[in-house]
Amino acid sequence: MNSIISIIPIVLLFVLMLGFKVTSWKSALITLLATVLMTIFWVPSLGILPERFAADSTAALAGCSVIEGTLKAIFPILIIILMAIYSYNILVESKEIEVIKAQFMSFTDDKGVLVLMMVWGFGGLLEGMAGFGTAVAIPAAILIGLGFKPMFSALVALLGNTVATGFGAVGVPVTTLANEITPGGVASPETLCEVSSFSVIQLSPLFVIIPFVILTLTDRKAVMKNLGIALWVGLVSVGVQYCCARWLGAETPAILGSVAAILAIIIYAKVFVKSDKGRKAPSRKYTMGETFRAWSVYIFILVFILVSGALCPPVNSFLKSHLVSSFEIPVIGSTFKFGWLSNAGLMLFLGSVAGGLCQGLGWRKLLTVLARTTVNLRYTAITIISLISIASVMNYSGMIASIATGLVAVSGSFYPFFAPLIGAIGTFVTGSDTSSNILFGKLQANVAHQLGMTGQHSFFGAYGSESNWLAAANTTGATGGKMISPQSIAIATASCDMKGKDDAILRKALPYALGYIIIGGLIVYFGGL
Repeated sequence: MNSIISIIPIVLLFVLMLGFKVTSWKSALITLLATVLMTIFWVPSLGILPERFAADSTAALAGCSVIEGTLKAIFPILIIILMAIYSYNILVESKEIEVIKAQFMSFTDDKGVLVLMMVWGFGGLLEGMAGFGTAVAIPAAILIGLGFKPMFSALVALLGNTVATGFGAVGVPVTTLANEITPGGVASPETLCEVSSFSVIQLSPLFVIIPFVILTLTDRKAVMKNLGIALWVGLVSVGVQYCCARWLGAETPAILGSVAAILAIIIYAKVFVKSDKGRKAPSRKYTMGETFRAWSVYIFILVFILVSGALCPPVNSFLKSHLVSSFEIPVIGSTFKFGWLSNAGLMLFLGSVAGGLCQGLGWRKLLTVLARTTVNLRYTAITIISLISIASVMNYSGMIASIATGLVAVSGSFYPFFAPLIGAIGTFVTGSDTSSNILFGKLQANVAHQLGMTGQHSFFGAYGSESNWLAAANTTGATGGKMISPQSIAIATASCDMKGKDDAILRKALPYALGYIIIGGLIVYFGGL
């Protein structure tokens, strides 16, 4: 009964968003208020409140939990989201995004290779750099411009925007997950690398399966050819992503993995694809200088991220040890820390500004774009702050631990198979892998402890704790839920000019999403034995 009562905030969020079609920011805000009231007036009578908290201190407990949630939401999650979208808006403002589009349009005659390059390579790079819908909107719009049908363009864009989302927006989802499952809320580099590498391992079969499905949807007759391309590109992608996750952390797997995929696709196209002599030549060729200017935002971002990260230990150590703010939160006994120099948001900002200046935008225009981006993000900010605060309140009040106890009682040793489904539900409702990890990351870790998964885990050479293996399952499932989340589908319908066709796209994508989640569940279950 306590588990059923504790799950009320999550059910309320689902009902508001899906049942009553309440906007995400209003649903999250209402649910946060309900969670706080439950903590103050109901939790003390349930007997789930941790022993270190007094029954008459629940109001202070809830208030301090919200403070922690707000700080964690702003620093660095919202800063990274803001700067990621800012980087894309600079490209739009300078109109250099049109050069990028034109270069893709003249890339190859092979439709399968072109589609894979667009939604898997370039889409993955957009997801890794910016995320939050750009990886669906831009590739889908370009494909329609190339003559592909709207439904096809929407579907393959949604399929392509799955695996990379775990490390989207410079690794925010996995970084958030690692912080959520770490006491004190700040994951060590070792924990971050463990969770990151486990996430890649759990997704590894899908690195081949998803490209194969995309290629087959493009050309159903060339099965063996599609399989060969999928194996080549998928293995290159997963190899690079795993190396990045294991030794560098969560910031670069999607970015460098997508760059590697793009190079792999280019190599395949140059070696195996014969040019169609009758194809119309591109309207113009771009010089190296023009190409550099068009891609400068992403080039500078990549350089700043690599130099400030684990690739340059002296720089990384300096940034992490200077200008670090620390804030003690009373009652709940946690310490919030934020590095002003070491966070990925600063690297995104510096790269965006450097690229914008290179593209001819002045300081005034750059500030105008930043202000406009900030204003447009206001509802997203409310949503993220509310969701993280909900997770914080539920955690400290004992609700998440109570839910974990109930889940273990129902599913027992088979729970790992269903763990990705939990993550997928979170993304389906919130539209965000990050939000799903905020809502359910701590729950997954608690279930791992309930199941006795407290030992060391080794799978394909990745060493870490068993609880991290199960926690990583949340983001594995969340990437599949991204394919069918209402927000992603809304972006696809808008980009493909398919207003009112949301249900049709959902029906098309749903079978692939279910297969994706089942495969993830099997990997998590058998990999954890």
